[in-house]
Amino acid sequence: RYDLMNDVMSIGAHRLWKRYAIYLSGVRAGHHVLDVAGGTGDMAMLLARKVGTSGSVTICDINQDMLKHGRDRLIDAGILEGIEFVQGNAECLPFGRNHFDCVTIAFGLRNVTDKTAALASMYDKLKYGGRIMILEFSSVVIPVLREFYDAYSFRLIPWFGKIIAGDKASYQYLVESIRMHPAQDRLAAMLESAGFCMVDYLNLSGGIVAIHRGYKI
Repeated sequence: RYDLMNDVMSIGAHRLWKRYAIYLSGVRAGHHVLDVAGGTGDMAMLLARKVGTSGSVTICDINQDMLKHGRDRLIDAGILEGIEFVQGNAECLPFGRNHFDCVTIAFGLRNVTDKTAALASMYDKLKYGGRIMILEFSSVVIPVLREFYDAYSFRLIPWFGKIIAGDKASYQYLVESIRMHPAQDRLAAMLESAGFCMVDYLNLSGGIVAIHRGYKI
């Protein structure tokens, strides 16, 4: 029920956030893209349409079950050409240096233990001129919205997890992990420390999520 929970929690907005992130990525036909923590296949489906048959999308996830789930979804959607599935750790990605035109990670960086190591590994795997796109829950910047969002997160999301997914604890963790994730400015500074240039970010939905972007030059 993972996908259903995403739709319920975000009222379907996560689909728009992902589409917009890929729009901003500049990915085009012939590009080779690495989607980290992309086991569900959501981003890969959208990216595959951008890179076409001359490009490729590599999905890397530490969780074998998530990779299987994503592979099944892509097969059902008729998308498999140019797609590769690799089980690996974001902190030490199992790929050659300077290989990808773009690295994406959507709602996955929050769960990485050593974010500094993960950002350094993603930087290493990018070609010069390539870019990283991070889509992640962030810090709400509108005070009134923050109060509503906090109440919604702590009171309703774990309850949704219990009723819909039969797993209250995981969604309690989700809410708590969002609050522990670096805020926009701090994550931007971490990207710069990892070597990325021209780092910027864009708040979506009042900062409920943010898109961070940086380049390897």
